[in-house]
Amino acid sequence: MRHQTIMPILFTLVILLLVNSPPPATAAGCYTSIFSFGDSISDTGNFIATGAYNPICNSPYGETFFHHPTGRASDGRLIIDFIAEGAGLPYLVPFLQGENKHQDFKKGINFAVVGATALKTDFFQSKGITLPMTNYSLSFQTQWFKRLLPSLCSSDSECKNMLGNALFLMGEIGGNDYYNAFIDGRSVEEIRTFVPFVINAISSAISALIEIGARTLLVPGNVALGCIPAYLDLYQSSNPEDYDQETGCIKWLNEFSQFHNLLLHNELELLQQLHPHATIIYADYYESMMAILQSPEQYGFESPLVACCGNGGYYNYNKSCVCGEVCSTVCNDPSKHFSWDGLHLTEAAYKVIATSLIQGKYTSPPITHTCFLGTNTEQLSSTFSM
Repeated sequence: MRHQTIMPILFTLVILLLVNSPPPATAAGCYTSIFSFGDSISDTGNFIATGAYNPICNSPYGETFFHHPTGRASDGRLIIDFIAEGAGLPYLVPFLQGENKHQDFKKGINFAVVGATALKTDFFQSKGITLPMTNYSLSFQTQWFKRLLPSLCSSDSECKNMLGNALFLMGEIGGNDYYNAFIDGRSVEEIRTFVPFVINAISSAISALIEIGARTLLVPGNVALGCIPAYLDLYQSSNPEDYDQETGCIKWLNEFSQFHNLLLHNELELLQQLHPHATIIYADYYESMMAILQSPEQYGFESPLVACCGNGGYYNYNKSCVCGEVCSTVCNDPSKHFSWDGLHLTEAAYKVIATSLIQGKYTSPPITHTCFLGTNTEQLSSTFSM
């Protein structure tokens, strides 16, 4: 009788432990590959492979982690690199580099390119805006992926399995659509009219990828433009009302970012209803960035609105002498800086943002609902308490 009483109790305890226990570390393998699209926030080497010149091809880019320029617009790793680490996957091979070297793309490919826009070049031509470099727009990048897909899987079932277990990172994209217009001197009122077109381009790319089999898509919003040194330098104002008293960021620029993010979030909700078999996750780069800027000391950052690498001025940003050019200088300790070159962030900043995303704090629905990113997440979390 005693054994008959104990056994059901033990069985119940085992079930409770299984249900309430966190996923095992091996769950870090729930994404078998990552496919990334976007611009300089995600590019890990595609722009360099084009042969075009940009100061990111020079030192001190890459100095912190890789110890040489890799094509990443930072001193080290980017958000996509930390996500790959958390998933237990290798750093993503840049498509244009790997294609030339016949590398294995099956664990991940990066299609993001420095300077890329969500919209095609003809949109800007119709507005009289000249893009400063060759543009590999979002639709261009998705075409690359479609062209490559037959070499990644050879049957419908194999493709379905591969795409269904992959994470698709859709950006950030759209920042250059706005930046090129702002530096062209366009008004914020005019540039606001671009936003629905940008959102539609992102939405079309997401739909196209879902149609061919994508099932988990992480879609970042715009960063806080009013906190970027290049914008702060461009729109310096003597009116204190233009600035947020807590952070020093330009309020109207941040309101513009929030407008983009609101429209994007609303569009993603509509897409989720249209594609219930897919999981579309919004990544809130804006709020994850603002959380740092509101308490920079908590993360070890000093003067967060001053670029580490640049050429003087209040924000250490000078568009006539940018980081990577011989006239620029670099700070002694990038890990204490939030901004790297006035347009992009340091590895230390990207690490904090990536950690918050991996933990699910700034993703909706939380990315942890689709994948627990294992022991590497814990390693990141032990470095930065969120």
